[in-house]
Amino acid sequence: MSLLAWIAIGSLTVWGWLLLGQGWFWRTDQRLPAPRAAPERWPRVVVVVPARDEAEVLPLSLPSLLAQDYPGPAEVILVDDGSTDGTGRLAEELALAQGGLPLTVVSPGDPEAGWTGKLWALRHGTALARERKPEFLLLTDADIAHEPDSLRLLVAAATGHGLDLVSQMARLRVASFWERLVVPAFVYFFCQLYPFRWINRRRPLATAAAGGCVLLRTETADRAGVPESIRQAVIDDVSLARAVRAAGGRIWLGLAERVDSIRPYPRLGDLWRMVSRSAYTQLRHSPLVLAGTVAGLALVYLAPPATLLAGLATRDAAAAWAGGLAWAVMTGTYLPMLRYYRQPLRLAPLLPFTALLYLLMTVDSAVQHYRGRGAAWKGRTYDRPDADAPKSKSAPQSAFPDTGSND
Repeated sequence: MSLLAWIAIGSLTVWGWLLLGQGWFWRTDQRLPAPRAAPERWPRVVVVVPARDEAEVLPLSLPSLLAQDYPGPAEVILVDDGSTDGTGRLAEELALAQGGLPLTVVSPGDPEAGWTGKLWALRHGTALARERKPEFLLLTDADIAHEPDSLRLLVAAATGHGLDLVSQMARLRVASFWERLVVPAFVYFFCQLYPFRWINRRRPLATAAAGGCVLLRTETADRAGVPESIRQAVIDDVSLARAVRAAGGRIWLGLAERVDSIRPYPRLGDLWRMVSRSAYTQLRHSPLVLAGTVAGLALVYLAPPATLLAGLATRDAAAAWAGGLAWAVMTGTYLPMLRYYRQPLRLAPLLPFTALLYLLMTVDSAVQHYRGRGAAWKGRTYDRPDADAPKSKSAPQSAFPDTGSND
């Protein structure tokens, strides 16, 4: 057989494993578990919202938190993390007009050495929350909108199933052409890297969370020493989940039905910055891991259509057959995610093109790192996780945060 055929067969073999052996990652049925029974007593909850220059999205997100129909005691703390657009003042005005749950707005000042911005804000917010002695903390980003029953369902799931951390991957906005092309694939890739079924097992095989919506048992947070124990993390949601797991906590992660991200990413450049700002951090700033990732993405996602077309052009039947079958399997595993996002199924065969974009974004993330720009978000950049402190550099004002994290 030709080298082209062997590449196609190798890709097909990988897809056979991914289809059957990677925790059924492509299925989208991991949704918030229904409680066995409603709690006899609804525990106290404090919602902590870190916010930096969020005046654009706050009118849509904050009222949804204040309007929660939670049966027990609850309140909201918004941590204004050095905003320059009047975020804190706007939050107070919205609370005055909206009513609902009590709101407290605080500002922690600039991060101390060794802290990323979001975790510094969470440190301040959770410290204030602990004074209220809540049984649970809801950590949610400022761009996340909640249906009125969201908090009630989260708490019911946690208390009913003995969970210490309940996290939902918020349904991201898909309105523009590029959002439709890139966003469902982003979640698909996340599920492939961290299969939800593996995370949710009593004996887990993976650990992760989605930082936009995390319900955390306060006692477990204290035992895990968070956020202090993860204060340098750029990818804070996964670090939080690992700290909770190390402290003996039970974790659940799934796709959201009542929680939505309202942050727009209308242009390819917006999505590019969102992914590239932390992609190389995910690879632990390792050139070897980067090279392996690029090779893996090429074999898994780019080889199937390439070997199919090349096989047809050169009349290499084995290459064309194996490449076409691998592409078909890939396309089939992507269909459930497109259905979840209510997108046209005709987008599924374009997944190799989207994977190519992610490959380029990852390489660009490494390039930006070695140029000294690191992970950038709203005027802050962060070096390696073991750096002494975040540096105040002039990052592009249009740089967007990761979908699961606002560091």
